[in-house]
Amino acid sequence: MTENKIRVLIGSPIHQKPIVLKEFLNSLLRLNVADIELDFHLVDDNDDEESSRLLQEFKNMGDHIYLQSSGFHDAYIRNDTTHFWNTNLVWKVANFKNLMINRAQTLNYDYLFLIDSDLILHPDTLRHLIGTNKDIISEVFWTQWQPGTMFQPQVWMHDEYNQWELLPGEKLQPEEINRRFHEFIAKMRIPGIYEVGGLGACTLISQHAIKAGVSYNQIRNISYWGEDRHFCIRAAALGIPLFVDTHYPALHLYRDSDLSKVEDFIKETTEATAEATDAESGSSTEEVPVSTEPTSTPDNPDNENPKEIVPLARKRPKLTLTMVVKNESGRFLRQVLEEHRKYIDEAVIIDDGSTDNSAAICLEALEGIPVHLVHNTISKFSNEIELRKQQWEEVLKTKPEWILNLDADEIFEASFAANIEPLLYADEVDLFCFRLYDLWNATHYREDIYWRSHLNYRPFLLRYKEDFNYVWNESPQHCGRFPENIFELPHQLSNLRLKHLGWSKAEFRLEKYLRYMLLDPDGQYGWKEQYLSILDEHPHLIPWVE
Repeated sequence: MTENKIRVLIGSPIHQKPIVLKEFLNSLLRLNVADIELDFHLVDDNDDEESSRLLQEFKNMGDHIYLQSSGFHDAYIRNDTTHFWNTNLVWKVANFKNLMINRAQTLNYDYLFLIDSDLILHPDTLRHLIGTNKDIISEVFWTQWQPGTMFQPQVWMHDEYNQWELLPGEKLQPEEINRRFHEFIAKMRIPGIYEVGGLGACTLISQHAIKAGVSYNQIRNISYWGEDRHFCIRAAALGIPLFVDTHYPALHLYRDSDLSKVEDFIKETTEATAEATDAESGSSTEEVPVSTEPTSTPDNPDNENPKEIVPLARKRPKLTLTMVVKNESGRFLRQVLEEHRKYIDEAVIIDDGSTDNSAAICLEALEGIPVHLVHNTISKFSNEIELRKQQWEEVLKTKPEWILNLDADEIFEASFAANIEPLLYADEVDLFCFRLYDLWNATHYREDIYWRSHLNYRPFLLRYKEDFNYVWNESPQHCGRFPENIFELPHQLSNLRLKHLGWSKAEFRLEKYLRYMLLDPDGQYGWKEQYLSILDEHPHLIPWVE
């Protein structure tokens, strides 16, 4: 053993499918361990003989690998939707991790690196985490906990899994929680080191933290689910801060379908490591230190690494606004179009039988922007599905990338123009949903049992996929602006808010009431009680705050 080498024990409780376990073990073998003396403590908790055989073969590679049989044969159910844990499984795993902590302390290791057996690591992960000089730090990874939902990191700020900042005693409205949530998610995408309230599954623990008393023992007066939460609460109580690193995100094989990502992940990380090695060897003959933190320079005072956080030049995906208008000249049409023109690239508008100058307003307000304007001499609104299908087909003629489908009385809050681009560049998301607020006057929106659309997220921004089979709801009214099966595509919620101005004047409300009662008097396609509530004289209103 070389005197100046850092001694690290990698620990992992393993109950895993062979096909996933093989990738995990190979990932461990690819770790860059220069300046590191690496040992392993693995617990074989498998009920699959092939997985146990793979672990035995791994153990045969050397005396530095300690393989321990759990003695259990518990069933752990998982499928391509989610994983199912119970209390016994949680605290069984906690005990395994405590055994690893005890081994690291008894044999005086500098660090214990606890890692779940469904992760694939970047080769430089371990050296980089050691170089941060943090007592407890996890490398980030991202997971879709349910199919079709957004990817979220395995770290959080407080309580069980709250991923937003919160000061002691602070009471937040849902809108502010959502804004802070998306702010946290965006920050986790930027390479850096951030203090968090909870972490797990890929965690480096220093000898100092181990000697201070960290463990996975259950805290009896805490009801939170999962051994990692009890570990994190105990560490915080001991005065040991928790950190996440986001320079080398791991790949999480949460579902069998994630195995298809392994080859590309290995290729990308191997090439990146090779480039870094070439750069190091070409610039100096001195030994490279374990720390890989970027160096501060006069042009880079905040230690930011431009190579990692500045995206390559890329043409912004095209954003197409589509809209149906009919006799909107005396309403909000010009106002909303003048706002939309700040961020759209083209527009597809159906003039559904207008008898005023709505079409002329569209062309005037969007002057300089390509506008595909279609005139219906006879309105199709009484059979909305026919109208929406026409609108969809006209949009497809323009070869769209992103489609923003809004009505002529809907307008985003002012911050939308400055925040739309990250949505358009989101490669892993094909649909964004927003909250729609029914403004009852210029400064207030309505909220009661009949008017609470802003408590839900609705689809307004869709990336068109040529290979997707779109299916419509064939209802003549309330059929939806988009095909009904778009939620089969990867989708995400946005904290940007949409204002519905169509209810904001009494005369407009009366017109809408009369129209609904004419087209759907029995509430067959909608909600009759809501129709009747349109004329309430004293509704509950809440101030709108930009």
